[in-house]
Amino acid sequence: MDGAAASACSGSGAKPDHMAALVLARGGSKGIPLKNIKPLAGIPLIGWVLRAAIDSGVFQSVWVSTDHDEIEKVAKQFGAQVHRRSPEVSKDSSTSLEAIQEFLRYHPEVTIVGNIQATSPCLHPADLIKVAKMIQEDGYNSVFSVVRRHLFRWREIKKGVNEVTKPLSLNPAKRPRRQDWDGELYENGSFYFAKRHVIEKGRLQDENGTYYEMCAEHSVDIDVDIDWPIAEQRVLRYGYFGNEPLKEVKLLVCSFDGCFTNGRIYLSEDQKEIISYDVRDAVGISLLKKRGVQVRLISERDCSKIISALKLDCEMKVNVTNKLEVVKDWKNKMGLCWKEVAYLGNEEADVECLKKAGMSAVPADACGAAQKTAGYICKCKGGRGAIRELADHIFLLMEKVNSTGMK
Repeated sequence: MDGAAASACSGSGAKPDHMAALVLARGGSKGIPLKNIKPLAGIPLIGWVLRAAIDSGVFQSVWVSTDHDEIEKVAKQFGAQVHRRSPEVSKDSSTSLEAIQEFLRYHPEVTIVGNIQATSPCLHPADLIKVAKMIQEDGYNSVFSVVRRHLFRWREIKKGVNEVTKPLSLNPAKRPRRQDWDGELYENGSFYFAKRHVIEKGRLQDENGTYYEMCAEHSVDIDVDIDWPIAEQRVLRYGYFGNEPLKEVKLLVCSFDGCFTNGRIYLSEDQKEIISYDVRDAVGISLLKKRGVQVRLISERDCSKIISALKLDCEMKVNVTNKLEVVKDWKNKMGLCWKEVAYLGNEEADVECLKKAGMSAVPADACGAAQKTAGYICKCKGGRGAIRELADHIFLLMEKVNSTGMK
């Protein structure tokens, strides 16, 4: 909009649009319990779409509609506001439209709703930016997402009926090659944008609506448990990881107590300290070093003798009172930027390092403050394979950087 048009608009007294992103996240999922906050590639499922919505910059507010305390907690951690939906729209039989209508009754300022599905973890801000323009500037009342599929459809035959089927989307006598056929558009459920008056009439799409075609790589929907490992691989390759480009990890700093160990200390009869660790973590450190990633250990205690006895061949710093200053010093001496540093921590003392690191991770049993800050939450607990798991995650992201040419 040019200056004159904007001036005319403001002079007319018309209120600007308030476009709200709304993610529906009921706590009573039957297929996968609490699916919306189950970790996917180290981040709660809902976190992927909230990150994309917030980073798009096109929404005046970003909301999660839920009936569950844990989902509310995760939503707020990712920067969303929370609408506590009523029991009437939280039933198994409740529809998305009913939940959206309830949200609008409580928020009269909202003129456009971008209903984003929590189960679409490969959503990117670029798609949301384009759709916002379509509904705000191009005059559409509703826009929904679709994906192109090259699938030949046939008429279904009822069980017990002896008859032949018939083609619905092809001529068998002239069966086209994939490259000679445009395919068909299917709703992929990623998002439904609609103006208030459309929703109030009981619809998410109307006659003055259109579709937005998403690329197949970003069209990922999780409905059943078997999709989870496949979706993780898709997200690691095609997901949105933030508004700054990925960098190759060159340094991993790991808090010793609670990450390499389980945080427990045992004493022998002669008062010698004994710790336990997982051999997988030692293997993970070795693999990282072979891939050119330096690994360094940090501890608030004096555990140098224990670390030395483990023969991990890692530089270490003990009796640390300010972990951030130590990591910053290591980073500067190596000539690295923060995007090239990974940090694995588990306590409040690690939070500032987790905030700064380009890749931040915590074990599954880390404290709440650390989990809230981390970009990746391991499935493994501290001292139970968390470092090995993070090593695999780093390798996958490094492959992503190399395959896409991101620097």
